[in-house]
Amino acid sequence: MHAKEQHALSAGDDPLVIGGRAYRSRLLVGTGKYRDFAHTRAALDASGAEIVTVAIRRTNLGQHPGEPNLLDVLPPDRFTILPNTAGCYTAEDAVRTLRLARELLDGHDLVKLEVLGDRDTLYPNMPETLRAAERLVRDGFRVMVYCADDPVQARILEELGCVAIMPLASLIGSGMGILNPWNLNLIIDRARVPVIVDAGVGTASDAAIAMELGCDGVLMNTAIAAAGDPVRMADAMGKAVAAGREAFLAGRMPRKFYGASPSSPTSGLIGRADGGAG
Repeated sequence: MHAKEQHALSAGDDPLVIGGRAYRSRLLVGTGKYRDFAHTRAALDASGAEIVTVAIRRTNLGQHPGEPNLLDVLPPDRFTILPNTAGCYTAEDAVRTLRLARELLDGHDLVKLEVLGDRDTLYPNMPETLRAAERLVRDGFRVMVYCADDPVQARILEELGCVAIMPLASLIGSGMGILNPWNLNLIIDRARVPVIVDAGVGTASDAAIAMELGCDGVLMNTAIAAAGDPVRMADAMGKAVAAGREAFLAGRMPRKFYGASPSSPTSGLIGRADGGAG
């Protein structure tokens, strides 16, 4: 562990540490699909999120003068802007997009890499993702990477130098929740960098389950933006992530099949021969 990370861990109460920086919130939120920037900001405030992911190909951060700029409502001194490569299908496009983001954000190097392999499912193209990750790390980026829930691929990405592994829970925008907790457990057990569930969360219970499994955080967009009341759902998601983390740290009781036991003490009851005052 880097000295900076160790300092961050001792300075706060259970922070999420990514690339040497500590965050209080373990909920990361996207900025797409909202009605306008004002609604985006309202939902983000309700969520408590500090890391906000932005699709460089779809959002104006200053590359289109005269158009509304997301940075006007999400100032970088309040939020950590996490540029991502949504819409990229090759390593070359992803690398080019994040180099543009670094220029727009004055040298900002914390980025989210995603290279898609299929336009219908938005499933990651892992060979292209690996190629892009290697180039970006070599180019000085701190790479958080969207990937398949494959423990072997996750290990390779970590070995390449990625600062966070982001396996999908289910397909992007599906709201299907965590379909393969066993693979997530394998990734979590072996990873030495944060594991953040990315894609597929549909409601607060999905987020809580991810955290109870031991994930370090959850990233979502559609689950909030497409809710009937996005601001209220954002608040619920922040609470669910926090509750799931607390439950994980507390340690759940063992599961006992065919071993029911009462929740209240049974010794010393009136009328019992084991010490009751019958």
